[in-house]
Amino acid sequence: MKKTIALIGTFDSKGKEFDYVKNILESVGVNTLMIHTGVFEPTIDVDINNDEVFKAANADKESIVAKRDRAEATAALAKGVEVLIPKLYEEGRFDGVLSFGGTGGTSIATPGMRALPVGVPKLMVSTVASGNVSQYVGTSDILMMPSIVDVSGLNSISTRIFTNAAFAIAGMVNYEFKSDLVKKPLIGATMFGVTTPHIEKAKAYLEDQGYEVLVFHATGTGGKTLEALVDSGYFEGVLDITTTEWCDELVGGVLAAGPNRLEAAGKNAIPQVVSVGALDMVNFGPYDSIPKQFEGRNFYKHNPTVTLMRTTVEENKQLGEILAQKLNAAKGKTALFLPLKGVSMIDVEGQPFYGKEEDEMLFNTIRELIDPNVVELIELDLDINHDDFALATAKKLVEYLKGA
Repeated sequence: MKKTIALIGTFDSKGKEFDYVKNILESVGVNTLMIHTGVFEPTIDVDINNDEVFKAANADKESIVAKRDRAEATAALAKGVEVLIPKLYEEGRFDGVLSFGGTGGTSIATPGMRALPVGVPKLMVSTVASGNVSQYVGTSDILMMPSIVDVSGLNSISTRIFTNAAFAIAGMVNYEFKSDLVKKPLIGATMFGVTTPHIEKAKAYLEDQGYEVLVFHATGTGGKTLEALVDSGYFEGVLDITTTEWCDELVGGVLAAGPNRLEAAGKNAIPQVVSVGALDMVNFGPYDSIPKQFEGRNFYKHNPTVTLMRTTVEENKQLGEILAQKLNAAKGKTALFLPLKGVSMIDVEGQPFYGKEEDEMLFNTIRELIDPNVVELIELDLDINHDDFALATAKKLVEYLKGA
């Protein structure tokens, strides 16, 4: 059975380019579903006109067209695509999605791609693909491909890029690999370089118990992705050992995961075991990029491109308040483990971020504010990377999962 690629594009201004791609796809035996997301009438035949896109956004097409307000039109079309694309996919109308554009076209097409399940092939050829694309990709698996030249006309470079993109998406939908992996219950875990020994030990134990562990690097994107996948129902349990992204959110570091971090598991009643991994550090780039307001603080050069800053007593008080607030709202089984001998590899005695006073403020704040009717608070006189501490967190999660 032939596969189908949804082609999302502004066919009023880039009809010739998309028609070129459509012909390439059909030449290799792939059907197309042409979705017009431009403001004005398309210059080529389409399967879904912009009327349906505006309607999906509950937007008045005639009013928007009359205003000729590019920002309002782009926002409405992006919303319509976000609503329409997953609906069409659920109806079985396409198997993968491809789009081409500049900032406007990318802003319109990618919300719909982000709304699709992980694993559905999605490719965005864009003029902004070589820069910071986090606002377009979010926590999804969109592939961003630089267009090299603007998506404007057919020339010796653009046709090569268009052809490569068409062949790439055709290959993604047509080729399948049958994996021998046995499907197991999934657990999401969070890790940083300074909590790696903990996760490696816990992961091995959980795998021995019959679980598959997906590890997320707590770099902002990792935390956001974990939260999104928990919300989507991927995980049976969560081993959220490394909650360091809250340091960056609170203080202004570069690896923040947003204000909703630590909410998804509790909200969805997913069993979770949480700890205070790497709450001793805020992340910045190279040393000379650190804002002037932090002069005089305790810094550690992790590598040439990453500089860590020790959290203060007051910041640890605030971090304790945040963790207690988030976990007290949990609807499912929740445990919070405190490693009394250090919250990271460099927060143990003799290491550069060892901070007894800072850690005590964190622990005391949590002790004072955590709700024992909701959260099981477990304190061990070990550092976070001690084998016994790691095994204790893993065993507690299995206890919760077996009980569920």
